[in-house]
This record gives sequence, structure tokens and C-alpha cells, in this order.
Amino acid sequence: MGSGVVKAPIVADGDWFTIGAMKILHTMLRVGNLQRSIDFYTQVIGMKLLRTSDNPEYKYTLAFVGFGSNPDHAELELTYNWGVESYELGTAYGHVALGMSDIYAACDRIKAAGGNVTRAPGPVQGGTTHIAFVTDPDGYKIELIQRAEYTADQGLR
Repeated sequence: MGSGVVKAPIVADGDWFTIGAMKILHTMLRVGNLQRSIDFYTQVIGMKLLRTSDNPEYKYTLAFVGFGSNPDHAELELTYNWGVESYELGTAYGHVALGMSDIYAACDRIKAAGGNVTRAPGPVQGGTTHIAFVTDPDGYKIELIQRAEYTADQGLR
């Protein structure tokens, strides 16, 4: 299953059936300042701005960012509800995880670009996987996970 696509069972009326291939397409984050968030994810994290759309009737704007577009890559949907400057993050949200080849260099680049590294790179307690955490301008946590299979030219610049 190297493609990241799995066949998933879905429950309908108490019966299990297979609907076919599924994969994560995007995660939506509500943001208080759309341009500030676009700048963070593109200039600090190194994603690309993929597309935007305005909905004046319902007073919101969407911006999709990512390292590539659907269906090959999952995206982040940044939702700005006009006039809402901040949100309570609550206790249910955890983090978005990004895999990369060198989290140590990535954290140096993030700091140099004005980003906030909230957990320095290093091994997970009791494990060998190396991780770090950064926080975006709206307070969302982003985990950076060192993965040898990613090449240095993907993601953070």
C-alpha cells in the first residue's frame, strides 16, 4: 500500500461494505488573519498556495496550501470567516504532522523566518524517532517528524 490509499469499510444501516479507495484530502483550520496564515505556511513552512476562493454571500474565504495538490497530496484548507479574528482551540485538537528529511535544519530555517519552534528537535521520550514542534500564528501545533525517505528538496526551503 505504498500509495497511501487503502480500501476502507463503511457502516451503513448496520451493514459493512467496502466503498473503494480512500485517502485524506485535506484538513481545515479556521484562521483569524488569512494573509498572515498564508504567509506562515508558504514562507515559513515552505508550502505552496494552491488556490483561494471567496464566498461573499456567506462571508468567508478559503485558501488551500500544501506541498502538492490533491489527489496526490493532502492539503490544508485555511478558512477565514470574515470579521472573526481568533478562535478557542479547545482541548480536542492535537496537531498536524509533516514528515521531512532533516528537522534540525528545518527548525533553523523556521526560526530564521520568524517562526516559533515550541519543542526543539530531538528523540521522542523513550523512543528513537526524532521530532520537533512549531506553532502557527493562530496557535495550531505542527509536528515535524524526521523521515529518511524524504528528500531534502521537498517541503521547507
